[in-house]
Amino acid sequence: QVQLVESGGGSVQAGGSLRLSCVASDYVYSSYCMGWFRQAPGKEREAVATIYAMDNTYYADSVKGRFTISQAGTKNTVYLQMNSLKPEDTAMYYCAAVFSFRGGCASQKSRDFPNWGQGTQVTVSA
Repeated sequence: QVQLVESGGGSVQAGGSLRLSCVASDYVYSSYCMGWFRQAPGKEREAVATIYAMDNTYYADSVKGRFTISQAGTKNTVYLQMNSLKPEDTAMYYCAAVFSFRGGCASQKSRDFPNWGQGTQVTVSA
């Protein structure tokens, strides 16, 4: 079971940027589908972006063109670059991972990801 540790959250004004990092305890490139999810108070956890093997990516419609998911050269770190942040992006952000038996990310549903980090808070003020 891979362990995940997030960092990089904080408070910014609308229009600002943040970069979240997720360090995995294992080599995840081409082994795991990695994802960033978020959960705002009173709302369900939702997928923000997923990545497999650096170039197989998915983005929620609400973040397309503003957020970028990427993997580091060491292949055990995943980033979420968040630009043009909006107040509605305020949430706890979680890194998640699921072993990919067939390659790629088969699901963007949180229930299909068994490995989770502790979360990092992102707050965007108007």
